[in-house]
Amino acid sequence: MACGGRVRFNVGGQVFETTTTTLANAGRDSMLGALLDSSWNLPSSSSPPPPPPQGGGVPEYFIDRNPSCFAVLLDLLRTGSLHVPPHLPEKLLYREALYYGLLDHVRAARWGAFDGDRLRLAASVPGRAPGDGTAIRAAPDGGCCVAHGGAVHVYNWMLDERRPVSLDHSQVNDAAYLDASTLLVAARERRHHHRGGADGDGGDGGGGMAAFSAVSGELLHRFRVAHAKQAKPFTAGALAFDGGGASVFASCKGRLNEHGVGVWDRATGEQADFFYEPPGCALGDADKLQWLDGASALMVASLFPRSDNCFIGLLDFRAKAVAWSWSDATAAASALGDDKRVLHAVAMEDGRSVCVINQYDDLGFLDLRKGGGTGGGVRWCSRSKLMSRKVLLPGEESCYPRLATHGGQLFSSMNDSVSVFSGPEFVLTSTLRRSHGGAICDFSIGGDRLFALHNEENVFDVWETPPPPII
Repeated sequence: MACGGRVRFNVGGQVFETTTTTLANAGRDSMLGALLDSSWNLPSSSSPPPPPPQGGGVPEYFIDRNPSCFAVLLDLLRTGSLHVPPHLPEKLLYREALYYGLLDHVRAARWGAFDGDRLRLAASVPGRAPGDGTAIRAAPDGGCCVAHGGAVHVYNWMLDERRPVSLDHSQVNDAAYLDASTLLVAARERRHHHRGGADGDGGDGGGGMAAFSAVSGELLHRFRVAHAKQAKPFTAGALAFDGGGASVFASCKGRLNEHGVGVWDRATGEQADFFYEPPGCALGDADKLQWLDGASALMVASLFPRSDNCFIGLLDFRAKAVAWSWSDATAAASALGDDKRVLHAVAMEDGRSVCVINQYDDLGFLDLRKGGGTGGGVRWCSRSKLMSRKVLLPGEESCYPRLATHGGQLFSSMNDSVSVFSGPEFVLTSTLRRSHGGAICDFSIGGDRLFALHNEENVFDVWETPPPPII
């Protein structure tokens, strides 16, 4: 740029002047940052450079866009903070930020890196049908999706609803994001569905597993389970991906012997393997799948009430064996108690233990470095009792607790709140709760946000970490 690095913009008739240093903060992938790239901004004989204004030699660029939004975005590049005037609709600002390639800058200014102890309630979004929300999943870009019966409602990071994914009345069991624009959906097989939709021509009904566009809701690919080179109908349950993102896993339950965990190649979408259900291991009914990088194995958890007893195992696909397993089938009263049920499980991020939770909100830990077994081996603690539990009113429904880990912290939903446990001993450090909405039936962490789905009002809450102060 000429004139000491100064540049002038005429945006919708309003003139702004800034420096090349400020424009460089936008990044070369943005429209404004690209102005600094000589390979993009080469003058030619047919397209001369912009003429200088009458008052001096500073080049001026005309952009036919909203000047109020440009002022806010330019201030963001100058200061690193986002100040939106009360009269300016935020969604209008997001639209303009998308045009300039500055959405990531706006997101970074709106919320900071995820920290469970600093989360603040940012928004509450009403659901479609009270009481039937089954799962919520965070997208890598800060959006989310919510499973309601036979449909998955998809929201972008601005919480605008996109076109839903419809499964023609097949019950959705799980959903997961392959990436920000691709949604994987697992559904229950409908026994009386026409064979063409379930296992024939690839119709979008009948259960199984399929990939959909998270933007348009259209079917992209149906994942098949084949036995003896013949495609079989099946119900898909829990979903997971390996650490490198090359494989897709799903618990599968077929009509005959197709019970176990299926594996598909993510690049081709073709079935790569199938771990058949061995005796005593309810793999087809698994509620939770999680890949462990350190062990190069898949954790599978079949939990109450889907199965009578809890089974947790590590599947080694290279050896085609269950490398480690634990069950509460014959739990001793001293270890678990006849009235305690393991309701959810999550492998800790260090890969050395699995955390479980029962209906009393007691946390237990299983050491993966020791032998598994039946009943014993759980180190139980009652740190959750440090919080005052909500007393349910007559007719008020409770939800099973859920667990998640992120950034070295442990999270657990307990009735109408989410508890955060931190430190090497996982001490309760904070609690996320809002005043109404009922019990939390599911929650998910991703894209630097925590999403909590409430059961009664079918509303989901969005929790964000405030950005650090700018000095």
